[in-house]
Amino acid sequence: MQHIDPTTLEHLPSRVQYLRDFIGFTHEDVAALHAAKPAIAPLVPVVVDAVYTKLLSFDITSKAFVPRQTGYTGKAPTRLEDLNHDHPQIKFRKDFLAGYLVKLVTMNYASDASWEYLDKVGLMHTGVAGFAHRAKKPGLRVEYIHCAALLGFVEDILVEAVATHPDLDLDTKTAVIRAVNKLLWIQNDLFARHYIQDADVRAKKLSLDKPTALVAACGLILLGAASMKYMSVISPLRV
Repeated sequence: MQHIDPTTLEHLPSRVQYLRDFIGFTHEDVAALHAAKPAIAPLVPVVVDAVYTKLLSFDITSKAFVPRQTGYTGKAPTRLEDLNHDHPQIKFRKDFLAGYLVKLVTMNYASDASWEYLDKVGLMHTGVAGFAHRAKKPGLRVEYIHCAALLGFVEDILVEAVATHPDLDLDTKTAVIRAVNKLLWIQNDLFARHYIQDADVRAKKLSLDKPTALVAACGLILLGAASMKYMSVISPLRV
């Protein structure tokens, strides 16, 4: 039985390794994703359009695109009604999503840098700067429910696109669909980790903090005692 210390899951490489081992995201899955690039890449514009049609169909998700987006220098919308597929700021965001989708079928998953990128995709939606170019920019906060729902929607589109692709045989379709499913579940966790802290990790942190708190409390007590002694010495001088 493999032992997993909950606190190690705060360390990204350890967390990713655990997820890969548990879900079974293997070198074969990576090979399937890379081999699928010629089939999936042409579908990216269709997927991106479908994603933004969905996002713009709800006010709660649309409102995230009203403020000026980081890196966008054109005219920003001022109200929800301004948003549509042809708005320059929406086109700007669509380009980012297109790049992300291409990365999913081209990245080197043996490199920590690839997982750091996927982790930052999650972090950047929490309102904390995820990338260096956003360090001094206003935070973008998108609640986790919308991120998780969107990942589920993207997965459904990709699965249907692969399953109905006329140029892929059944074995290839199966391999790609399984790889996409595993990868997006890992990506989902790399969103969730920035919104949700596991209870056992939180409890262990509190346990580790108790000695520090005890030392601090003792220090305050000793300081208070010393102060009282000092005051008792100088009090007659004041009289």
